[in-house]
Amino acid sequence: MPAYLIDASIYIFQAHFSPYVECLDRDGEDLSALYGFSQFLLQFLRRENPDLAVVALDESLFCGFRHSLCDQYKSNRELPDANLAAQLNGCAELCGILGLAGFGSRNYEADDIIGTLAQRLRDEGVLAGDSIAILSRDKDLAQLLKTEQDVLWDYQRNLRRNAVEIRAEFGVTPAQIPDYLGLVGDAVDRIGGVPGLGPVKGRALLQTFSCLDDIYANLQAIAGLPLRGASRLGELLETHREQAYLSRTLATIVVDVADQNEPFSVVALDSLQRKPVDTSSLAEFLQRYKFDPRFCDSMVRAASRLNEARD
Repeated sequence: MPAYLIDASIYIFQAHFSPYVECLDRDGEDLSALYGFSQFLLQFLRRENPDLAVVALDESLFCGFRHSLCDQYKSNRELPDANLAAQLNGCAELCGILGLAGFGSRNYEADDIIGTLAQRLRDEGVLAGDSIAILSRDKDLAQLLKTEQDVLWDYQRNLRRNAVEIRAEFGVTPAQIPDYLGLVGDAVDRIGGVPGLGPVKGRALLQTFSCLDDIYANLQAIAGLPLRGASRLGELLETHREQAYLSRTLATIVVDVADQNEPFSVVALDSLQRKPVDTSSLAEFLQRYKFDPRFCDSMVRAASRLNEARD
């Protein structure tokens, strides 16, 4: 069975902003994010019945180490308002109640938490031949696929892609994704890349040279490539060398966090095994957030069935 590493943000924010997900508490306050996330987790646990599943939460917007490197990084995002902030805290608490380990960080992103835990699971022999399944729609996380069995799983579309399928889709290997984004940038995260160098040229360069370092070691050879504008491409790359390397750094997931102040980097890996749902705490949690009583009852019943399935 795979070790499941869950990127929580997409499931939280998609529910929060979706016109099709509406949930209000008894006072009329929005609970869509917490409701949607709870439904995702319950469905996932019911369908997969995992032994090991970890949730990574983003808490580093505008305060993480990447923002200190580039103030434009993710500058198109907004900090959550008081209502959403309360729901985000609830999402983190809910993970533990449902028996899942959850981690956040003020300095590292959810991607780094997933990357470091994935590497630790491999290095410390916890997988014992099993694979890693990363639940996310974020293409950046594909760089963490190391074996043929590892998958990046877009859960809502039920689309699981391994390293071969990632290469077929993007034209580069998972390991080359940071180099690719260093060249072409990423508008979603405000990563600049090399201005004027698009996906076609980026893929072609990385299909000829192995990585960004290899490209810059062979700038003179680029003029001879069968690419439109190849004669000027070397000059363009040289002009924006610093930005290309910065962009690659921003796009590279950290897989070796070793900080005593970051619980995900020091946690005993055997403690990541899934635990039973604490149904009493779940009932109290749902009442505290003022969910409809009928929803509370249905959630507790569903959670009890999860525990029965583990017995």
